[in-house]
Amino acid sequence: MDIKQIVTIDNDILGGQPVFSGTRVPIESLFDHLEAGVSLDEFLDDFPTVSKEQAIALLEVASKITSSKNIAELYEAAA
Repeated sequence: MDIKQIVTIDNDILGGQPVFSGTRVPIESLFDHLEAGVSLDEFLDDFPTVSKEQAIALLEVASKITSSKNIAELYEAAA
């Protein structure tokens, strides 16, 4: 899944906070819910505008970032 199908950053939507594309749901909400022990399915029930595919794709991106041996290179590729 293309990153633009996962995340949108637009100053007109929540002041430029990263949100799930096509929604007003901040990306941070997913991590806050998971940190609080809320399951992915419960998160999706709370935010029905976020697709399961988007949430899983975001977690896969986060996993790649956190497990990268060369984060600086990965960061430059995303810029």
